[in-house]
Amino acid sequence: MNGPAEQGPPLPDDENGTPRIPPPRRAADDIERLPSLLPPPPPEPVVRSHAILKSLLGAWALTACSTEETEAVEAHLTECAPCADEALRLRDAVGLLHTDRSLDLDPLLRSRVLENCLGRRPARIPVPDWASAYDAEAARLDALLNDFGDAEWHAPVRLKWFEREQQVSRKTTVAGVIGHLMAVDGLVAAALGLDDPSGGSLPSGPTARTEAFWTSTRFPLTRAVREPWREQTHTLIRTVSFAGRGAAELAVPYGDFALPLQDALLDRAFECWIHAGDIADAVAYPYDPPSGAHLHRMIDLAARILPDTLAARRRAGLAPPPRHLVAAGSPGRSLRLEIEGAGGGDWYIALDSPAAVGSPDHEVAHIALDAVEFCRLAAGHVPPEDAAAGRLGDREAIRDVLLATASLSRL
Repeated sequence: MNGPAEQGPPLPDDENGTPRIPPPRRAADDIERLPSLLPPPPPEPVVRSHAILKSLLGAWALTACSTEETEAVEAHLTECAPCADEALRLRDAVGLLHTDRSLDLDPLLRSRVLENCLGRRPARIPVPDWASAYDAEAARLDALLNDFGDAEWHAPVRLKWFEREQQVSRKTTVAGVIGHLMAVDGLVAAALGLDDPSGGSLPSGPTARTEAFWTSTRFPLTRAVREPWREQTHTLIRTVSFAGRGAAELAVPYGDFALPLQDALLDRAFECWIHAGDIADAVAYPYDPPSGAHLHRMIDLAARILPDTLAARRRAGLAPPPRHLVAAGSPGRSLRLEIEGAGGGDWYIALDSPAAVGSPDHEVAHIALDAVEFCRLAAGHVPPEDAAAGRLGDREAIRDVLLATASLSRL
């Protein structure tokens, strides 16, 4: 049996004893909304024009864009081919800015390329073998000069050589050195019947000729001297290439002595190399010695001239008299000149007479020198007492030969 439903406690009466009636409930629509716990909707995407996106390509290549800008640019690149190409170019350029390697070209690159090309494809006009050293050294010097600016052409260069028994020097510029080479090359040109750049007004000796040429110029020489020197070297090579076999023995006067044309061109090749080294030192450029084959020929020329040089020093009172004269063509006292390294070999120098024949059976002294060191000694760039030579035997003979080698040098 169910009784009446239980009811809660009655509402208390107010202070007048009137029963309190509960107020009506508020409608559901009147209840304040609770704050939403859902994230706010994303903002509308910013639409950038083509011009703005294109202007951002540089910053994009440098990874300097914001995330939104990067996304916008990359989305644009999938739709715009011109901007995509530009973006690739800019990204490649940025890669160059961050390279660890120097962007400067190797100063010897041109000469190596030329050497490789000439090795693969011989010149149309074959150069005589005895003129190849001059052709190569003139080309190497020209390659060194190729990229010189005005500052390099006026860089000071000090030329060194030996007179009697002491080293002397003369200060000039890079342009002055090229003028010197051109003036002395004029001796070979005149012997071949070619135009002398001086017009035939210069002396016949190399030193006097150079001094007269330098004095005759009203203003200091500039880079303009390169072109006539270059043209002269090309003309000499072309001429001897067509001259035939007999040209090798043509006499080239050097003032108080003469050399066959083939030896004169070796002498000019040697001077090209030595003075190219002087120029390279003045402008802090690297410069390599000639090839071993050409270096050997230059050393051979010096070795063949040494007996005459020893005799000339005796006549000038700079060397003791000969100890044992022999008949012309007979073997006599000899010094063995051993040259080491590329271009090296053995030469026997007749000590007492230029007409004698050097012979290993009559060896009284022995000198060993590096090939480049010997050439620097012959150029007057190394004092005889400082030459790093292995020495054995007659000390007087060794000293005479070292001094005679240094006296081969000249301006």
